[in-house]
Amino acid sequence: MIVYNNNEVELKFKTNDKVFSPKAIDTGTLSMLSKVDFVPTDKVLDLGCGYGFVGIYAGQFICPSQVIMSDISDDALRLAKENIALNNMNGIKVVKSNGLDNIDDSGFTLILANPPYHEDFSVPKNYIEKGYKKLAMGGKMYLVTKRKEWYKKKLITVFGGTKIYEINGYYVFLAEKKEYRKHVNKKNVNHLSKKLARKKLKK
Repeated sequence: MIVYNNNEVELKFKTNDKVFSPKAIDTGTLSMLSKVDFVPTDKVLDLGCGYGFVGIYAGQFICPSQVIMSDISDDALRLAKENIALNNMNGIKVVKSNGLDNIDDSGFTLILANPPYHEDFSVPKNYIEKGYKKLAMGGKMYLVTKRKEWYKKKLITVFGGTKIYEINGYYVFLAEKKEYRKHVNKKNVNHLSKKLARKKLKK
């Protein structure tokens, strides 16, 4: 059992050795959450939830019914459900999903994830590419990793940019879904203006 205290709220978590970071809340996860500001209207996806810390933590600040937690592991999902009940966070939805493959909801304002470090990049690739599509406009994705360059390049490719914070030996990435705006340079604008002027003179 892990006990976590924050803002005078005590959270408790059952764990076992089949899930990530079973003896203490992961430092990388806490580093990521230190950069997240929750607002009451948020809709949150805890992606790769493990025993449910991130989603239940989010439930302190927003309505639990606005939180979805997902994982591919049956052990993780069972523990997450037990911990939801243990912390009186009824309303949080738990979904078995390989990445975002089975996530039917969309319009998330926050997607929070701590992808596996020691595998190939197929998992974070799924998170980033499909997560972008599931975010509301202006929605944000936070990822925490031990690696930098691949995530930086991938997030820039998909989102157009990313912020990177170095905290406690981890990289915390923040990428925001923004409206695409076509940039027109001055030369083109002047050219179009002259064409329109010539058309008016002909009339």
